[in-house]
Amino acid sequence: MPETQAPPRPRTDGAEPAAAARPFADALRYAAPALLGYAAVRLTGLAILLAVAAARGQDGVLRLHGRWDSLWYQRIAQHGYGHTAVLPDGTLHSDLAFFPLLPALERALHALVPPLDVAGAGLLVSWAASVAAAWGIFAVGARLYGRRAGVLLAVLWGAYPTAFVQSMAYTEALFTALAAWSLYAVLRDRWVSAGLLAVGAGLTRPVAAALVAAIAVAGVRRLAARRGSGVRPRRVVAGVLLAPLGWLGYVCFVAVREGRPFAYFDVQAGWDNRIDGGAALARFVAGQFAVNAFAGAGLCAAFAVLGWALWAALRLRPALPVAVYGVAVVVVSLVGSGYFGSRPRLMMPSFLLLLGPAVALAGLRRRWAPAVVVGAAGVASGAYGALTLLGAGPP
Repeated sequence: MPETQAPPRPRTDGAEPAAAARPFADALRYAAPALLGYAAVRLTGLAILLAVAAARGQDGVLRLHGRWDSLWYQRIAQHGYGHTAVLPDGTLHSDLAFFPLLPALERALHALVPPLDVAGAGLLVSWAASVAAAWGIFAVGARLYGRRAGVLLAVLWGAYPTAFVQSMAYTEALFTALAAWSLYAVLRDRWVSAGLLAVGAGLTRPVAAALVAAIAVAGVRRLAARRGSGVRPRRVVAGVLLAPLGWLGYVCFVAVREGRPFAYFDVQAGWDNRIDGGAALARFVAGQFAVNAFAGAGLCAAFAVLGWALWAALRLRPALPVAVYGVAVVVVSLVGSGYFGSRPRLMMPSFLLLLGPAVALAGLRRRWAPAVVVGAAGVASGAYGALTLLGAGPP
């Protein structure tokens, strides 16, 4: 076994790494290894997708912006809300299930650059957001466990099994960018900035409730320990109160538009998205065993890996808001009744799941070992992404 160093302990004194106080150019240089590594992994995934698609005579780029949820966002960007699809069984799928920030950005970018259609605008927004997300993840990891761990955390996020979604005109990259930088702002006691970023996250995905909870818990703890800390209580309270406004604002918008106080939840129910405490998930797992014992066992093994990843992260004692956010994203992703094939994608914003491997790799004395592990993970992720995107079902 390779020799390892003791994992770096999280900083608890509030001290800011020297690079974080530098101007933008210096901060960019400080984050450059993470951003370059992330870009390399994602470009590898895209290259594998395009190569497999060409071999099959399919359009790989079209799969990034021309199917599934991407089309709903484009329709909203072009025509606003108001479209409802009626399925053969009479089920109603309303576009009000989709939050407004991504289509608003698509529409704005299309207006600024008219030759760029909303589909291309969605890809550019997602690609830019994915880099911002990698930077934010690096910033959180570097602040807590050092630069090397931060680099590996960001690059591993680019090699996540469903990382291909980061290159699609979907909301995961945009949401993760806003969430990561919001958490970083909390770690730096920039509470108003954290709240404003959480507003954006709340206009992007419903799982922003996890970020709101993290900011609230961290805020209460900070207020309880504020004596002698130099933190202004009013700014903490302002950040905590700002955080839920994006999510609440959109839920209220749907309620007013539909004339029912709980209309948003009715819309989600039309898509079979309900919070049932995991009952539907348990039935799904049992059904897999009934159809194929190996499939059921494989699913249970995946849950075991998920549990290990959470345990490995929490034993490192990450900062409270990072822990609350990461665990809450996973829980929210598991307790709903929606399409089960999307669960890995829905958990992807929880970069907490990658913290244990990132810190472990950062502690290896053999400098080449992390590159080998990350490279293999990137190729595996790219191959899985190509097979998934070129398949029939949505991610």
